[in-house]
Amino acid sequence: MTYAPSQLLTFEAFLAQYRDEPAFELADGELIDMEPTGPHEAVAGKVASRLNLAIDRMSTDWLIPRTCILRPFSDQATARRPDVTVLDESALRDEPLWEREPVITQSTSVKLVVEVVSTNWETDYARKVEEYALMGIPEYWIVDFRGLGGVAFIGRPKQPTFTVCQLVNEDYVKSTFRLGQEIVSPAFPDLALKLNDVMPL
Repeated sequence: MTYAPSQLLTFEAFLAQYRDEPAFELADGELIDMEPTGPHEAVAGKVASRLNLAIDRMSTDWLIPRTCILRPFSDQATARRPDVTVLDESALRDEPLWEREPVITQSTSVKLVVEVVSTNWETDYARKVEEYALMGIPEYWIVDFRGLGGVAFIGRPKQPTFTVCQLVNEDYVKSTFRLGQEIVSPAFPDLALKLNDVMPL
């Protein structure tokens, strides 16, 4: 991930210029080029496929949009594009921007967000944990398929790790899973998934 040298942007300016460019996010007005790799996109695609199958089995109104932007704070120029977002379609009628833009501002619309870790692991394990918790998103997955995260987050020895963050009160309670372990998800209690299932070939 690199930081694009530019002047600070408002949220509205970001939408006007970068709404259709999924490689860019905005953090406190600063444009961020996330530069996803092929393996990163393969992992995100496999996670989305597994979740779509689980959603079909659950017979809910949940969906995974092709693209959407999360606006965690109405008073800050921050726009996040999780690698996978699970939305409650029935709640989208209360989203003020949804009819015009794929922008989510309310926690009630979001069931789960997933970030696949790249070189910007600090953002996924720290800043986004805080932002998503403050937004009230009930569950956040961090898929660290290369074991890039700091040892404070994934332990030692560093290895591929799947972290499930469940919102309890205002903070996330984290559970970590390694290769070969069945992932436990409060949002998807019948999900049959292991980190092995989403690793790139």
